[in-house]
Amino acid sequence: MSSTPEDNRRTPEGHRSAPQDTRNLLEETRRTPDDQPRTPQVAPHTPEVGLRTPQDHPHTSEDRPQGPRVVVIGAGIVGCSLADELTARGWTDVTVLEQGPLPAPGGSTSHAPGLVFRTSPSKTLAEFATYTVEKFCSLEVDGVPCFNQVGGLELATTPERLAELHRRAGYAAAWGIRGEVVSTARCKELWPLLDESVVLGGFHTPDDGLARALLAARAQMDRATARGARFLDRHTVTGIEQTGGRVTAVVTDRGTFPADHVVSAAGFWGPVIGRMAGVDVPLQPLAHQYARTGPVPELSGATAEATRPILRFQDRDLYFREHTDRIGIGSYAHRPMPVDPFTVPAYDEARAQDMEMPSSYPLTAQDWAPSWEDCRRLLPALRGTEIESGFNGVFSFTPDGMPVLGEARQVRGFWLAEAVWVTHSAGVAKAVAEWMVDGRPSLDVHECDLTRFEEAQRSPSYVRERGSQQFVEVYDVLHPLQPMERPRPLRVSPFHTRQQQLGGFFLESNGWERPHWYEANAPLVDALGDLPERDAWSARYWSPIAAAEARATREKVALYDMTPLRRLEVTGPGALAFLDRMTSNNLRKKPGAVTYTLLLDETGGIRSDLTVARLAPDRFQVGANSPADLDRLLRHAPADVQIRDITSGTCCIGVWGPLARDLVQPLTRDDFSHEGFGYFRAKQAYLGHVPVTAMRLSYVGELGWELYTTADLGLRLWDTLWEAGQELGVIAAGRSAFNSLRLEKGYRAWGTDMTDEHTPFEAGVGFAVRMDKEGFVGQEALRKRAEPTRRLTPLLLDDPAAVVLGKEPVYVDGAPAGYVTSASYGYTLGRCVAYAWLPAGLATGAGVHIEYVGEKVPATVADEPLFDPKMTRIRR
Repeated sequence: MSSTPEDNRRTPEGHRSAPQDTRNLLEETRRTPDDQPRTPQVAPHTPEVGLRTPQDHPHTSEDRPQGPRVVVIGAGIVGCSLADELTARGWTDVTVLEQGPLPAPGGSTSHAPGLVFRTSPSKTLAEFATYTVEKFCSLEVDGVPCFNQVGGLELATTPERLAELHRRAGYAAAWGIRGEVVSTARCKELWPLLDESVVLGGFHTPDDGLARALLAARAQMDRATARGARFLDRHTVTGIEQTGGRVTAVVTDRGTFPADHVVSAAGFWGPVIGRMAGVDVPLQPLAHQYARTGPVPELSGATAEATRPILRFQDRDLYFREHTDRIGIGSYAHRPMPVDPFTVPAYDEARAQDMEMPSSYPLTAQDWAPSWEDCRRLLPALRGTEIESGFNGVFSFTPDGMPVLGEARQVRGFWLAEAVWVTHSAGVAKAVAEWMVDGRPSLDVHECDLTRFEEAQRSPSYVRERGSQQFVEVYDVLHPLQPMERPRPLRVSPFHTRQQQLGGFFLESNGWERPHWYEANAPLVDALGDLPERDAWSARYWSPIAAAEARATREKVALYDMTPLRRLEVTGPGALAFLDRMTSNNLRKKPGAVTYTLLLDETGGIRSDLTVARLAPDRFQVGANSPADLDRLLRHAPADVQIRDITSGTCCIGVWGPLARDLVQPLTRDDFSHEGFGYFRAKQAYLGHVPVTAMRLSYVGELGWELYTTADLGLRLWDTLWEAGQELGVIAAGRSAFNSLRLEKGYRAWGTDMTDEHTPFEAGVGFAVRMDKEGFVGQEALRKRAEPTRRLTPLLLDDPAAVVLGKEPVYVDGAPAGYVTSASYGYTLGRCVAYAWLPAGLATGAGVHIEYVGEKVPATVADEPLFDPKMTRIRR
């Protein structure tokens, strides 16, 4: 299938047991589509391929390599790539099990059409794809290259798509991918069969192309085998053995394979393997249409497999590639066709049902007909031919369209490398191999971490519905703030009813309904004067009401719903020592102290940032970011420490603004004065009838508190504050104003501004590191780090009317030098604020340019914090 998200039973011995030669492998690739790696979950190479069965090659110290025993389930492109990457790093005791016949076992790799487009809004996916292209370009089988670098061409037939192609060109520049937006005439040169009258322009990436997925799998299989790995086909996995929470073996219908590590690279069979291990695998297989025409007269005489760029017609959810004198066509335009992975037939059962392979269902003509008409409009040459063959090929989607990678905490040693398309296969394999061998990948993979989904996002119905929607949206023009449409609402705070009454405009994040502004505040806009007019793209999911809410926060007081922020409770005799060792700042403070600190990995990279409140000698409340934070702490917690997620049972209101004290002090007998309740302090108190944990923190740069209580009392807390604040002009404010205010103060957002690819000193949060405290995770690595060569840098756009949104490339001296992380209009400053990763040597006042939808927007390096540098507004 085309590449972008932005991825069992034993058969008779004699059936298709002989290996195919290179010509047959290539022909297999021509007959089937390309881009998704998903292979059946279990199977061994046959003796005819020159490898031995378990009986021929038992696990003994005499004839097996030393080191961890690794069993990879699935010999598709991911499993073969992983075996190659692991053995290249010295882990040579690798067994790859495959249920189908090798080298074409019948999973998604076997039918993948091979289109590789590297450009993505996700930096991680772009890096995975770039490594895949580089690696496959270096591989060949019998003199046939594993990658055909014909380039890629994406077409625009609407102004909206043309603008999107400019944004995609910006992503390419940000991630170091060659590409440019080209004219209609250039599109016609690259693809002479086009009807140029419908084309407005294109995005050309000359280094993209066609992966010969089966050849690439074979090449890596051969390399891994030469280092000691073995590939066993026609082995159906029937169980995963474990002892004491660790994986110990993989059971198949042809024997048991002891293992220290097991990797499920089973593709759309991933949920089946996961269930055997007791590990949830949130992916939904779906069928995708691919067809091949008969001979096209204009291609008569062609001898090469393909010479023109792979072609995308996203406005009609179509892509095209050459098959010598024929054209292969993939369509996402049809209805979603979910497939139950537990009912997919085994290889020989599929053949008995007249299926070419388990991943290939008959083409449904009624779904194909509208796409065929669209094809012939774009490529008039197709009017002289008909569809010669076609099928509905199965591959995997997750609720957010990203892969699922990592080791399960519940079953240590059990790894997932699932929902990976051919486009990203070698890059994913490299990351997972690094993770297994070195303890962490060399690039940030938090978007792919198996722990990222909330419990509410793991139900089968949610995975099916969201996975199906990801299929629908593959080629859609998606705004970075665009929320999912269903299922909503899923998670709401106790204040949701009041927010609806105030006309809250809700977007969604991790299942939470989050108000971005309130229509009740619309009358405040008139007092602002003229705001800069926005372009249609930046004005989407934005309102001038956000400016009014930001101003009200700076001048009076506002209530912010902070409930979706994760809260953990850490208790026990060892809680202090544990948290102090796991984080970078000094936590050995008296109860009542609140500390901003960092969760680092062993290399000094920022895994997360935390706010830790010591509420009692052995009780802490930790403000965290994602389920991965909980997972990491649980992995390392000693027996005398208990950790639980209290988010769903609690809620939080941020009360911020210069009148915040005037609002809360009359509601309590406790002292909320600056002297009685200092900055970064916490105390238990009552506000009216409501018990709260109050923390004097501010993420918007104004006086105020975060007020926590139990979910059952949340609505009473809101009403108490709202009623008391009426005479002060209190408003409810949303995330749009919040983001503007926090960027004016330079407050970082983990996962957006900084990840584990960055150190605290690069990211500008070195103040949260106490190098003189007794050992903490990452400390020694930080001691050895060289002076940073890049820094997270604040920029102010020169034009008061200019706006950028994030992920745009930043140019220094005319060349791409970095990219924007977060951006928002700073209403207090009258300029758009952008943070960007740029070379460390840039001086304050230096001029740069940010590319926004094809235009170079001037900006200037600024000092931070941009607003209230002496912190007088917070500490008063």
